[in-house]
Amino acid sequence: MSHTWFWSLIQNDFKTGNVDLEGCMRLLEKMQIPFDESHVKHIFKKTTDKHSRQVISMDDFKAIYKAIVHRPEFQDLFHAYSPDGKILPANQLIKFLVKEQFQTEASETTALEIISKYEPIDEVRKKTQMSFEGFVRYLNSEECSIFKSRHKTIYQDMNHPLCDYFISSSHNTYLIADQLMGPSHLWGYTSALLKGCRCLEIDCWDGPNNEPIVYHGHTLTTKISFRSVIHVIDKYAFMSSAYPLVLSLENHCSTKQQEVMAECLKSILGEKLLTWPLGGEVDMTRLPSPEALKFKVLVKNKKLGTTVEDMLRTDDETAAETEAMSESEVSEDEESDETIPIHQSKGHTKRRGDQGTSAPPPQKKSKMKTGAIAVALSDLVIYTKSSKFVSFEHSRQNQKCYENNSIGESKARKLVKNSAKEFVAHTTRFITRIYPRGRRMTSSNYYPQEFWNVGCQMVALNFQTPGPQMELQDGKFLDNGGCGYLLKPEFLRDRNTTFTPQNVGGHSKPMSLSIRLISGHQLPPSNLSKTNKADPLVQIEIYGVPEDQAKKKSAVVKSNALCPKWNETFSFNIQVPELAMIRFCVEDEVSVVNKEFLGQYTLPVMSLNTGNTFMGATYNSSKKIYNIPGFYHYCSI
Repeated sequence: MSHTWFWSLIQNDFKTGNVDLEGCMRLLEKMQIPFDESHVKHIFKKTTDKHSRQVISMDDFKAIYKAIVHRPEFQDLFHAYSPDGKILPANQLIKFLVKEQFQTEASETTALEIISKYEPIDEVRKKTQMSFEGFVRYLNSEECSIFKSRHKTIYQDMNHPLCDYFISSSHNTYLIADQLMGPSHLWGYTSALLKGCRCLEIDCWDGPNNEPIVYHGHTLTTKISFRSVIHVIDKYAFMSSAYPLVLSLENHCSTKQQEVMAECLKSILGEKLLTWPLGGEVDMTRLPSPEALKFKVLVKNKKLGTTVEDMLRTDDETAAETEAMSESEVSEDEESDETIPIHQSKGHTKRRGDQGTSAPPPQKKSKMKTGAIAVALSDLVIYTKSSKFVSFEHSRQNQKCYENNSIGESKARKLVKNSAKEFVAHTTRFITRIYPRGRRMTSSNYYPQEFWNVGCQMVALNFQTPGPQMELQDGKFLDNGGCGYLLKPEFLRDRNTTFTPQNVGGHSKPMSLSIRLISGHQLPPSNLSKTNKADPLVQIEIYGVPEDQAKKKSAVVKSNALCPKWNETFSFNIQVPELAMIRFCVEDEVSVVNKEFLGQYTLPVMSLNTGNTFMGATYNSSKKIYNIPGFYHYCSI
């Protein structure tokens, strides 16, 4: 039956004779077979070289199909449960689901649903059986993804106050390259929003014709208009997530152009913009929840006075007034959110990618020219008032729940090291944003994990810069349906918590994680290979509290990127799985000391699926990012 099904599927494509490479790839697409072009080209060439023609017959195509689809490790699994090696009856499929996939509640209904969904051969499906073709399609489906299906949906309680969530946050969102000479572009906002980012940064400066502009001040980065940024935000704000979007304004504008900013926000965003406390409440002792703020845009900026004063102010006063801010209100944290001004670093621009280049200390952020803020803009700040961080004790005694702190990575790192208990207590009460230091001229990123470990809600990264840091960010926020909000573990929400990353104490819920790395499939070939070869190895990394940090490597498989096999088992003991991330990184061993990055997949440990699962590795090639069929492993928890 499998033979008949296959020929009936492809015979029309061979009516006019043999097919070429393009026809071969079209057929694979028609059959919904994921493939990497370089591997298909290589197999096609090996096939055609046998008869010195650049076309293939139906039998040739069947051989190519089997080379791509009929993986030996799949066949081994199928034969282990199939009575005759050809068909898998429903009762045997149930045994496979229970024993191999750990679906202990699998029933006849479960098996029939899988057969109905994945079995392509009508005669087999009608007999409530599964052929090898159906079995392959099931194992390649999202149901067998390493990422738990439930975690691809919004499953967490979204009714806690905002400070109880990790919030996907971007730094210098307008930049699409380095922060010294790179372009500012609207795509920065579009791409961040499409990835589910819920806190965007907008650096605002006075522009010509009384129109504010957005760029990285004192540098050669290009400029875009504030108005155009808000138009893009209006279009894409809730395309990937319905939960509240925070606009973090780095405001350098005169009061006159701040009033233009306020007008832009109100006229363009309309009803999306939160301009009043929910329910008209002015005695705000608790932040609202993401659920209560659905489809709302919040402005994060400095604010004059209180919300009560806002409500008592008349419309005429709002239109006419500006108010001076005190020295302490205008000044910023210990380090600037800005790059070193271009005139100070001319001697270093040619080597801006050199990590070893020493640069002069960053200047403090310049104060607003007038030392004042427009009331019209101030009035738009409701639950996200920017407040200077002085100390944890000062915050505990004076800070209101709607006041947020921004702390530079260097100072934050010292606080994690010296005052972790106080830091955790602080983030149970107040939204805290961490941002990269100004010396990161190439828009490089810090590792976010150490700040997640103490409960920091907005750990802002440069989304335009790929690498392990952004891979951790992307992997973490795959969870909870990719909505950009993740409920923090209870020990990072409890105001009486005793948890610290260095001393987890009674908050430890140890997990024993065992991963069997079986094989890879259609990995990207090495850049040095003229065909489809690579010498791949897999590195498995655990990120989390210091005690959980771990890294293990597989053996190297020589000259095989199409179907490398490892069959190795790795074990990890994880003390705080709620905070742990796992990263699978595939590298090509070019030499003993030189390895080329091929692909990676990162996800929260708590989102790991069990059983025979697969992951689609993501890898970079020039300026494009590809998703490819990844490596298969066996994971039991």
